[in-house]
Amino acid sequence: MNTKSTSQIFVQLEKMFQDHFGEQPAKVEPLTLSGSDRRYFRLHGNGKTAIGTCNPNTQENNTFFYITDLFNKHQIPVPVIYTVNKDRSAYLQQDLGDTTLFHLVLKEGYTATVKKYFETAIQQLAKVQWVAGQEADFKQCHNAQRFDEKTILADLQYFKYYFADLQGIVYNRNRLAEEMQEFCRELGRVQPQTLIYRDFQSRNIMIHDNKVFFIDYQGFMQGPPQYDLASLLWQARAQMPVALKESLINTYVEALATLPIPRMDEIYLRKGYIQFVLIRLIQVLGAYGFRGLIQQKSHFRDSIAPALKNLQTHLSEHLHTPNYPEFRQLLENLSAPDIQERYNRNINKENTPFKVYIYSFSYKSGMPKIGGTHGGGYVFDCRGIVNPGKFADYKHLTGKDPQVQHFLNLETKMPYFLNHVYGLVTINVDEYIARGFEQLSVAFGCTGGQHRSVFAAESLAQYLQEKNNITVEVTHLNEKKWVLGDEPPTTA
Repeated sequence: MNTKSTSQIFVQLEKMFQDHFGEQPAKVEPLTLSGSDRRYFRLHGNGKTAIGTCNPNTQENNTFFYITDLFNKHQIPVPVIYTVNKDRSAYLQQDLGDTTLFHLVLKEGYTATVKKYFETAIQQLAKVQWVAGQEADFKQCHNAQRFDEKTILADLQYFKYYFADLQGIVYNRNRLAEEMQEFCRELGRVQPQTLIYRDFQSRNIMIHDNKVFFIDYQGFMQGPPQYDLASLLWQARAQMPVALKESLINTYVEALATLPIPRMDEIYLRKGYIQFVLIRLIQVLGAYGFRGLIQQKSHFRDSIAPALKNLQTHLSEHLHTPNYPEFRQLLENLSAPDIQERYNRNINKENTPFKVYIYSFSYKSGMPKIGGTHGGGYVFDCRGIVNPGKFADYKHLTGKDPQVQHFLNLETKMPYFLNHVYGLVTINVDEYIARGFEQLSVAFGCTGGQHRSVFAAESLAQYLQEKNNITVEVTHLNEKKWVLGDEPPTTA
């Protein structure tokens, strides 16, 4: 996406906000990119906020709009869609804040309150699957309509290509292919079939005003209900206790008994659950392999070790699932302690004595000496970005001010510059932690050290704190020379 299209996105979202709320937003801030290609922005204006979403995949957007309407009809808590643009490539929706159920787990652990949220989510899941699912039009799915033999096989092949084949483990390829196909045929016949969320995990459960809300459900399709249970209870980094998993399965069974649906055989439900736990564990490893190992996204790479631990635990508890020798041997080899250790070194960053020192500086004052004891670090030149200091409205402000931030996000290539910076810095963050280094230095320079470099330094600090939970220290080396009075800064 080029700069012009980015500028158009901002202008379009601002107009949508103004048309809906009757006022221009005071601030539009890009939100951190996730695993999808959708781009999110938070718009603020006079006490009102909204999340703006831009997604050129209008078929996926239409699926989202359809399923949102269906969930609203059955009082399933999802964000309100305020407005949609004419070509259905962008929309504004309710701002549910930043607290996911997953964040609460990491912050508080499995407290009584957190457990209650999980129970509520499970009870709502039963409604999603069995009540809303009764009238769902699966032709509205933007991808596959059913989680059937073909879809399951696609997940297994994705796992094989993007994770298993990258680990250097020897196996009989022909025999594995035959066993995978037979396993998929077996699971493709599982009944009953309901609406499945497809990615029902605690990252997609928001806590807003002490209530549970669901997001990112546009991947819905028809499939076995056990798959969603497996997705939530076996989420890799959440590491849910065994007793709580069992309790939540009981909660699900109890919720089914309250719904106007045919009775579900609990034994049959639990048998299918064991099989689809395995499928879900395999599916997420494929995703983690692609996003973490191929695309080098640290969050996904950090999830590999706990996902392998989950796989090892599941295999040890269920010696005949899967009951295919070549397939099982591959899974046992992949989840062995030495493979886990290969990826385990990158997790628990919050307990690592590692710190990133971030600086902004003025090239007129010279480049700073950075790098610490081992000399490692980056220096990024921001002078290729349009300088806000050239404009009267911004010359006496800094990169910390919302007006300057808005200009840099809207009118310049700064968002793309920073996306590249994030990728480069993350590579070294991961490697430095793995090698036991204690620090990394990153410096941003511009002409006056007041606008572009300051904004870039603050943005990187926020990114590392939110995405990587890294300790950062920001220093603006030219702060004492910032021109904040009537004297205009020298620009170039």
